[in-house]
Amino acid sequence: MAQYFEPSTDTDANFANSVAGQTNSYFLPAIYSKKVLNFFRKASVAEAITNTDYEGEISAFGDSVRIIKEPVISVSSYTRGSNTTATKLTDQEVNLVVDTANAFKFIVDDIETSMSHVNFKEVAASSAAYALRDAFDTAVIAAGFTGVSTSSPDHTLGTDSATHLGAGVYDGSGAVGLDVTDPLDLLARMAKLLDEQNVPEEGRWIVAPPSFYEQLSQSGSNLLSVDFNAGQGSIRNGLVTSGKLRGFSMYKSNNVATPSNADGKLLAGHMSAICTAQTITSTEVIRDPDSFGDICRGLHVFGAKVLRDEALVAAFYNV
Repeated sequence: MAQYFEPSTDTDANFANSVAGQTNSYFLPAIYSKKVLNFFRKASVAEAITNTDYEGEISAFGDSVRIIKEPVISVSSYTRGSNTTATKLTDQEVNLVVDTANAFKFIVDDIETSMSHVNFKEVAASSAAYALRDAFDTAVIAAGFTGVSTSSPDHTLGTDSATHLGAGVYDGSGAVGLDVTDPLDLLARMAKLLDEQNVPEEGRWIVAPPSFYEQLSQSGSNLLSVDFNAGQGSIRNGLVTSGKLRGFSMYKSNNVATPSNADGKLLAGHMSAICTAQTITSTEVIRDPDSFGDICRGLHVFGAKVLRDEALVAAFYNV
């Protein structure tokens, strides 16, 4: 027996994606935003080495986060019946400003969407995320090098006379020669500088270009020895170990800029040294007026700030 269905009385708003032929209805900005951010986080080195506690406090370009610095409390001796000395708390603060914005924009043609076997949404989102990550990492790493302490204490090694790894490295004044016979000794020197500033061992990291890891993989460095690697993996073909070296988690990045006075440089630090905040503020899809396709565009904003310059160390080297 035939069945009779009453026509629907629901409004068009409830069926916004059921309109036949409306291709751009399938491109949801919220989904694009999540896809781009997911791809972005998977590949980001900057997020792995910085403090990201303040990301939830920003929503747009130009926002600033006021970070209260930890007070320093003085300790004094005490005898029975005597008055104690009080430390007045101050509200010294640092401003993290979201002062950088990067945008992406691409067009997905209707033919590509309907006839191609390639998922262009996935491909385009991944490509956009890679471009955003590349710009973000480059900016954060550069900010880290700029923020390294150069006086009291001087945490920049080899600026005046960067020498070959295994032959020597000099401090920022160029006056003190260190007989570095192995790249691991350079890492030990950097760890010592952090130790002298009471920087916690947990949470230390190093970011270096492939040329530095090539030196580490040489047989003379003994990096493949269990003694150095604690049986947690090893560097092969330039890949970073799964364990730690001289207390550092090792990261490799091509976004470490090549200096003008040396073949390369590396940056070491602690998770508390640099803070970053970033977000994709908007992602939107509009119909392209000049073609049969959809325009997807988005805006990524971020800021980076060195909070503890004494918790960073930079070294310049030749290979």
